[in-house]
Amino acid sequence: MDSATVWTVIVLLGLGSYALRFFFIGIVGDRPLPPWLLRHLRYTAVAILPGLVAPLVLWPAATHGEPDPARLVAAAVTVVVGGWTRNIIAAILSGGFALYLMLYLVG
Repeated sequence: MDSATVWTVIVLLGLGSYALRFFFIGIVGDRPLPPWLLRHLRYTAVAILPGLVAPLVLWPAATHGEPDPARLVAAAVTVVVGGWTRNIIAAILSGGFALYLMLYLVG
């Protein structure tokens, strides 16, 4: 890509991000949101976190995009512990421990 295209994309994304934030803070910020919208906004973190983690598990840069058993096992352990205990800290710590243990065992 040439430099002009990159800067055009950066500027447009920045303006779009600013417009989205301004809409919710500047225009809607002093009014209560409708209950149906609040219900949908509750699921934002639940939707974003898997979107951030899934590429790191399925196409990790450390293995040049090949699925890795260590990361798949760590993700499974994290999901199981999180569902079982309902504790995010326990899920993160157990997933991290499982990842390092599997990397040590599998190599």
